Order: sequence, then structure tokens, then C-alpha cells
Amino acid sequence: MAKKKGKQLLIVDGYNIIGAWPELRALKEAERMDEARDLLISKLADYQSYSGIKVIVVFDAYTVPGLGRQLQDYKIDIYFTKQKETADERIERLVSQFYERNRQIYVATSDYTSQRVIFGQGALRKSARELLLDIESAGKEIHEQVKKTQEERFSKRITLDDEIAKIFEKWRRE
Repeated sequence: MAKKKGKQLLIVDGYNIIGAWPELRALKEAERMDEARDLLISKLADYQSYSGIKVIVVFDAYTVPGLGRQLQDYKIDIYFTKQKETADERIERLVSQFYERNRQIYVATSDYTSQRVIFGQGALRKSARELLLDIESAGKEIHEQVKKTQEERFSKRITLDDEIAKIFEKWRRE
């Protein structure tokens, strides 16, 4: 991750990622798409919180009637495209909208056509696999920090001789 995390933006093609990550794909194939979306958003929220990189998720509603909508969950901006608008089209507009000097925009997708357009607008591509590895790495670091904090919190404050520690432990158990 780069040094200026506050200026970074990650735009995620939601259904593309769901189709690429094994855990989410399994939920999709079991016709549990709502759970797959919720799990993706939850993982991205943890990643955003830990990394400091702003995350936007776009879900394609190309064949669904409606005007599209935007909402926020876990401080993640979530876009559902309007009818006859693809996620790629919305992502391209978001890249244009948020592009500014000194801001690095990443787009997480494995869609080759979308990648070419994204490069042309100055954003960088992050494949579904790269994003999964980043999120897993962040998750491990979070777990290690929590474990370290708990160990420090519950460790003994005074170093004791082993014999004295055994005596205290015996008294504690009585």
C-alpha cells in the first residue's frame, strides 16, 4: 500500500468480485446472493477501516427496472446501477468524478474490457485475486494486533520467580 492512504480510492465491481472469490461464489451458486453481497461489503468495510483507503462498491442492476440508487453501509458507498446501465459504465463515471491530482484510484475487477478503459482514465487495476490477498493480509494483521493487545492486557505485571508463581496459583485455586 502506498504512503498517502488518505488520498487513495478503491472502486469495486461487486458482482465481478462475488463471481471470482470462492467463498462468495459458493453463496451465489447456492442462490444466496444477498448473503454474498453482505459478506463482501463487510470484508471491504474491515479493509477500509484498517487500510484507510476509501472504498466504493458498484453492483450491476442492468436488467432490473429502476432508477438506480446509492446508499452507505459500514461507511462504504454502495451504488446499484440504473436499468440499462452496466457496472463498468458507472465505474468509469466514478473514476472521472473522483479523479484529481495526487489521488490514486484503484478499480477492483477482472473484466478485461473495463480494465483497458480504466487505464485510459488514469486509474490502476486491482484484480479480484489481488484484492482478496490484500484483504486476507489485512485480516491477519488485525488478528495479530488484537491477540497482541489481549496478551499485553492480561500478562502479569510483576515478574515472579516460578516457585512463587506456583504458590500464588495454588492459593488462587483454593
